[in-house]
Amino acid sequence: MVDVDEFIDEKVTEIAEAVGDANAVIALSGGVDSSTAAALAYEAIGDQLTPVYVDTGLMRKGETEEIRETFDYMDSLRIVDARERFLDELEGVTDPEEKRHVIGEQFIREFETVARDVDADYLVQGTIYPDRIESEGTIKSHHNVGGLPEVVDFEGIVEPMRDLYKDEVREVARALDLDELVSERMPFPGPGLAVRIIGEVTEEKLDVARMANHVVEEELAEHEPWQALAAVLGKATGVKGDNRVHGWVVAVRSVESRDGMTARAQEVDWDTLQRIQSRITAGHDNVSRVVYDVTHKPPATIEYE
Repeated sequence: MVDVDEFIDEKVTEIAEAVGDANAVIALSGGVDSSTAAALAYEAIGDQLTPVYVDTGLMRKGETEEIRETFDYMDSLRIVDARERFLDELEGVTDPEEKRHVIGEQFIREFETVARDVDADYLVQGTIYPDRIESEGTIKSHHNVGGLPEVVDFEGIVEPMRDLYKDEVREVARALDLDELVSERMPFPGPGLAVRIIGEVTEEKLDVARMANHVVEEELAEHEPWQALAAVLGKATGVKGDNRVHGWVVAVRSVESRDGMTARAQEVDWDTLQRIQSRITAGHDNVSRVVYDVTHKPPATIEYE
């Protein structure tokens, strides 16, 4: 385990030296990785930092409002409404890797736009060690690692937590006195709900995924999973009232892990699973069934794409 106090001192100095007298923007998602990186960078360079939260339209229920409340102490916080731009870029895209690259490029373009506005030369990111390993090993491209475009309009990219695992990031977050809502929050993928939707991302699939993920996180909170999620897989027949429907199939997944590199499917009691399926099928007219994923990692990944 990392020496937290030593790490914080080292990284604050590292960020300050890397950025110097220049300005920087940081990609802020509200998850523990980017929030911890933001807190470190803010301590290092203060008002030279502009935190940027991009509302991609691929976020969890209430995410934008939570970001606004949690980080309101950072006067330079920018909230960018890019929902339409992201969905336009994702139209017709079905390949998982292509999705990640499309999202990664669009993220960078949004940050570049803000950076030009605030005259920033550096981009700070909350990349952690498993992100790099999975991208370098071609397990999947992370939007902030393998998903980056080849040409990036920044003098440098600063990744203060690139050598930490998730549990170590949480230790740093606690030492920085970040709100428990942030430090203990379940992991959420950088590309958002796009990787919890098989095939093309559409408004309807996003509505289903957002609702279902909210239900899963609420119902499984007391089980304390490392990560719990819902994914929209495709369509299957079902019955709603007196009508036969061809509706969405939602997969529920809950895993136990230390760092996300490996994971075990969590054993969830039948009553809880029945509550989940009841709420999800009732939550959208076009959901026909709910299934529970019992696959460990490996052979499966935690996310679906």
